[in-house]
Amino acid sequence: MPDGSTLANPQTLAHNASGPRPGLRSGRPVLIAFVMDAATEAAVANGLADVLQGRADVRRGGVRAALVAMRASPSPSILVVDVSGEAQPLNTLAELAQVVEPDVSVVVIGEVDSVDLYRKITRGLGANEYLPSPVTAEKIARHVGALVAGQAPGGDVQAGGFVVLTGVRGGVGATTLAVNLAGYFGVTLRRHTVLLDPDLYAGDSSFMLNVVPGPGLRTALETPERIDTLLAERAAQPAAERLHVLAGEDVPGARPVYSQGGPALLIAALRRRYNFIVADVPLRQDRLLLDLLAEQHQRVLVMAPTLASVRALLRLVPAGGDVKGKRPVVVLNRLGIPGGLKRAEIEGALGFKVDVAVPDLPRKLGPAATMGELAVADGRSPFRYAIVELARQLGVSPGTSAASGLLGRLLRRCS
Repeated sequence: MPDGSTLANPQTLAHNASGPRPGLRSGRPVLIAFVMDAATEAAVANGLADVLQGRADVRRGGVRAALVAMRASPSPSILVVDVSGEAQPLNTLAELAQVVEPDVSVVVIGEVDSVDLYRKITRGLGANEYLPSPVTAEKIARHVGALVAGQAPGGDVQAGGFVVLTGVRGGVGATTLAVNLAGYFGVTLRRHTVLLDPDLYAGDSSFMLNVVPGPGLRTALETPERIDTLLAERAAQPAAERLHVLAGEDVPGARPVYSQGGPALLIAALRRRYNFIVADVPLRQDRLLLDLLAEQHQRVLVMAPTLASVRALLRLVPAGGDVKGKRPVVVLNRLGIPGGLKRAEIEGALGFKVDVAVPDLPRKLGPAATMGELAVADGRSPFRYAIVELARQLGVSPGTSAASGLLGRLLRRCS
């Protein structure tokens, strides 16, 4: 297991008798437990009898059953998993990290009573608690019941990653790449992903996924005091089971009044709900766009094989293209267009190699955008290979956890 991988960061479930707890979205279970034996099942059910309405949802199969269930169902607010019998429990828990939502509170039950294992699971993986078996109803009530009642220590630790794609000039294809990168995360890798399009006047992301934009984005930005995880999710429109789109569509001349701190609060709420936020942020001196750039974890600059793109990129990188001391990921899009520069010529002019090259595929990408389909869905397309390589440059590939690799290191530094 990669050192420092994270399962799910703890988040306080504030209890308030006069209203619902944050995080209890419509259709989201409060708690699901996956245990290995009858004694643990009885301990969980009896320990939570006084804090849950109705009988606790306790299932057999342990962490392996949790893996299967969480791939197909919404994550509960609280997840209890039993790793008894697992030869490599840390690796299995890291697999679970790929399919649960970032804000899930996790309690792990295991057969090994070890301070070292406790630290690896709670500090390294970010679980709320590790309970060595045999567990009792009293122990479950004290540790898991506290989470249900909203009395657990913790805070507002956020786990999701925020990736921003920006075209160095208009028309270089940054929106197409953002849409398909988000589609790769959400549909192919089945990670909870939101595609954010903050361009309220000319954004095309929702159109390219056949999603109708709503007023939620503007409302959230204008009233930041109302922003929470629930509002952020309601504002986003579903494009697939684990891919949502948060966009807006204002008439020309409209001037939304963004409250100070609105973008930061919005990103914080999205990070608690989604494993990944992918944003298509145009290169404009706009207050909203500049505020969003300040929240990014990783930036991707998209260029075309033209001299104008080379000049624009050379101006951007030294003038503020770095994210916390690191050069942005540079994508050379539409390589091979008629009259375009060769890759070697571009890299010679830049003084460094581009990270990802995407071939010019107008017959593939044009119809996909028109039909509201993901071009990345074609597993044999060169475009798919390029998107997979872009994800790899961000530290994300099939079989890696959300916080391993480069993106994981950035997340841990920024959280």
